[in-house]
Amino acid sequence: MNTDVTIIGAGPTGLFGAFYAGLRGMTVRIVDSLPELGGQLTALYPEKYVYDMPGFPAILAKDLARQMAEQALRFGPEVRLGETAQTLERTEDGWVLGTDRSEALETRTLLITAGPGAFQPTRLGLAEEARFEGRGLRYGVRAKGELAGRRVVVVGGGDSACDWALALSEVAREVTLVHRRDGFRAHEETVKALRESPVRILTPFTVSALLGDERLEAVEIARTDGDGRTVLECDDLVVNIGFKSSLGPIRSWGIETVGNQIVVDSAFRTNLPGVFAAGDVCAHGSKLKLIATGVGEAATAVCFAKVLLDPTAKLFPGHSSEGELPPAPSLTEP
Repeated sequence: MNTDVTIIGAGPTGLFGAFYAGLRGMTVRIVDSLPELGGQLTALYPEKYVYDMPGFPAILAKDLARQMAEQALRFGPEVRLGETAQTLERTEDGWVLGTDRSEALETRTLLITAGPGAFQPTRLGLAEEARFEGRGLRYGVRAKGELAGRRVVVVGGGDSACDWALALSEVAREVTLVHRRDGFRAHEETVKALRESPVRILTPFTVSALLGDERLEAVEIARTDGDGRTVLECDDLVVNIGFKSSLGPIRSWGIETVGNQIVVDSAFRTNLPGVFAAGDVCAHGSKLKLIATGVGEAATAVCFAKVLLDPTAKLFPGHSSEGELPPAPSLTEP
């Protein structure tokens, strides 16, 4: 089937794009290399709270992913999980997307919402790191209950590190946050809550050594502004210093990129006709990497794709509240 729009990436931006395309009467296909819908929300931090999504003062990432997936499936898109996009070829009617399953997927337009692309956690670069991975050293937390009653050191200064330090302080015996600078790169309210919490904050320090026999027992930290060193006994070290990402095969498609992002115009069009990008994967002059802005970008891209396929269609069709939607399917049904 020649689908109206194929969406690469099933994170929140791609999921909302699928819903909005369905709302506009388009046939939709979702392709993602991960085994479940939700992207980083489910793969990296399902039990971390998300605070910057409209309508939710605070919501667990896994719950937000579940609700966005429910919304995305409302119009019955084709969903292909555990499948990686690899090649893209132009045809008379649009494009053919090749995948690692040797599938040739015909599509009239393409919306890339691949987040940061394929990603790996940034490591500390210490000699003992590989030995302790899975033995007290981790790069994310899927269930905070795993660290209940334990002494935890969190490394990092961004939103993810600060959020995890706060979340783990509710269940852990003690939590220490180590950051290489005095200032944090998190939202102001998060930093305020962190400073008012029981979390011990140590700055400016970096982790200089990992200590232990069969598993991690302590970390050595060193001041970045001098020679001071301190040993912190701990049961677990959670490293949140970012991810190294790659666009992978997408780079070979002839798409204009800057750094690890795809260049788009104000309609979220790439330099390839009928190929759009939205969310963290795209770059433009006023880019903010938020879920809230990503879903807006996806809706805009879908509307321009709709007009491309049907020049008689309106760019803005009206508000969804002006008509009835079909009932949402249950995600627990076969």
